[in-house]
Amino acid sequence: MKTVLVSAVALIDVDGRVLLAQRPEGKSMAGLWEFPGGKVEIGETPEAALIRELQEELGIDTWQSCLAPLTFASHSYDDFHLIMPLFACRKWDGTPTPREGQTLKWVRANQLRDYPMPAADVPLIPILRDWI
Repeated sequence: MKTVLVSAVALIDVDGRVLLAQRPEGKSMAGLWEFPGGKVEIGETPEAALIRELQEELGIDTWQSCLAPLTFASHSYDDFHLIMPLFACRKWDGTPTPREGQTLKWVRANQLRDYPMPAADVPLIPILRDWI
């Protein structure tokens, strides 16, 4: 089974809310809510992938020093195994704006379970909720 490395981030605003992105129609797992991020390319660190993905997907800039490693997910889907480090970030430049057809929503940590998420993301919720 192929292993895929994806880096994700819990962007946390000054009110303690977390940014979720809804996967757009036409993508796998369309309609599900997830933490922003994306695949780590060959030769790229998870932090560098997040910095790149946040610029591409949301139009915001952050720095490696602002990405705090929080936890990770390890989950087998039907056709691949996902390894996904989750970072927390409280500092960035710009306003998150959907650039790839996704819907964005700021959500309180205790309401994250109200949003359907990919199976790999669900175990991250209690850890994030306890951390905020």
